[in-house]
This record gives sequence, structure tokens and C-alpha cells, in this order.
Amino acid sequence: MSDAEHRYGEWVVVRRPERHVAELVLDRPKAMNAVSTGMALSLAEACAALGADPSVRAVVVTSTHPRAFCVGADLKERNSLSDAELVRQRPQARAAYTGVLQLPMPTVAAVHGFALGGGFEIALSCDLIVADRTAVVGLPEVSVGVIPGGGGTQLLPRRVGAARAAELIFTARRVPAEEAAGLGLVDVLVGEGADTAEALALAGRIAANSPVGLRAAKRALRLGHGKDLPTGLEVEDAAWRAVAFSGDRAEGVAAFNEKRTPDWPGE
Repeated sequence: MSDAEHRYGEWVVVRRPERHVAELVLDRPKAMNAVSTGMALSLAEACAALGADPSVRAVVVTSTHPRAFCVGADLKERNSLSDAELVRQRPQARAAYTGVLQLPMPTVAAVHGFALGGGFEIALSCDLIVADRTAVVGLPEVSVGVIPGGGGTQLLPRRVGAARAAELIFTARRVPAEEAAGLGLVDVLVGEGADTAEALALAGRIAANSPVGLRAAKRALRLGHGKDLPTGLEVEDAAWRAVAFSGDRAEGVAAFNEKRTPDWPGE
């Protein structure tokens, strides 16, 4: 299945560089991956397909543009929409971001160049962000009279705290890679051009582990975040019970005792 490729619409591609790793590729280079209505629909469709594929243990979101991960919403298209058309387009745009956010397996964003507005929100929807030194991130929506609408007002404070998120959103400033790493806006900083390779390598290390365990751990992390400790521990216990009697748990324990690599059944 290596290097298998499936295109969703004109601007989104899913590749399989490894058996259990999928690469979700933003491929609208002429617009620096600006998210149009058509691209949003394709992104949501691709995420739905990935989420339903039990063979996928990790997803990496990448870009084909050499100078941008994604510059956010397609403002040229937005400028042509009437108020009524914008209202109708909103659920379609939102589905693209929630599609990435709701992927049940671990996801890694590989960011280089501009990741602004909705582009940064796609990265924030991932569990981990790998960025190279050309990366520039930010949520500049208030500078054009709107607010982050792809989850930014909720995802950013969960990463960096309420006050830091407020400063970044209210000033609309763009943050270069090294400062972004220092603030926790990105998780791994690599040399120029190395973001995709590092993100795929990280996904490969993740995908070596139990697919049942990975999905349950992500569920516990996501659902427990922000809860009080007793509630969070109940979330964790429910996720533990979901895997404790699985085939993956039995295989993992057996492989450990037999000193061999697990052959995960994924159930």
C-alpha cells in the first residue's frame, strides 16, 4: 500500500507512505492553500474517510506549497459572497476544521512558511505540530474584521493559556518559528525543509504502537482536558476499560513476555 494516493476533489490528497501512516496533503498551491468552499468540502470528506479506516494509526497533515502550510480562508472567495451565501457556507467551512479535529487517531501537522488564520487552526486541530524555521504562525482574523472561526479561540488557550492566547488573537500578530516554539505554539522545531520528514518519522514511531491504545489515549486526553481531576480520572478509567479486554492488550502483554515485536490485531 506504500505510496498509494487518493484525491478528494481538486485540492486535497491522501497518500500512504507507510502501511499505517496516512499523509493528508493540502494541494492548492496557486492560492497558498487558502481554504475555499470546495477545498473545505474535500478536506471534510478526506477526514471522514481517514477516520473510518481502521488501518490508519497516525495522520500527518502536509502542504505542497514551498512557502506556505495554509494561509487560511479564501478571502477572495469570501469577498464575492453575499450575506446569505456566507451563512450557507459556514457549516461547510466549519466541517473542514472539525474534520481534522475529530480524527480519532493521533495527528501531526508539518508546518513550513505561513500558517495563518484557518491554516494555523488546521495545525492547532492536530495533536502535535512540527515546524521548520521558515514557519510563521498566527490568528490575524481581527485585523480583517472577523474572529478565528475554525476553533482558534478554543484551541489556542488550551495550548498556551488564556492570557497568551488573548494577546496573540487581539494583536493579530504573526509569530516566527523560534518564538512560536518558545511559546509552545509548535512542539518540534527543525531545520528548513525538514518538517515533513520529521513529522512522518514521528508518525511512524506513533504508528508502531497499539491502534486501540492510541485511539483510547487520544480520547482520554481530549475528553479529560479542562475537567476537574475526579471527572478526568473517570474519563481515563472509561478509556482504560475500553482497551483492557481488547485483542491489542492481550497481544501487547504476550509480546512483552515473549520478547518480540507485537503484531497488533487492532481490536
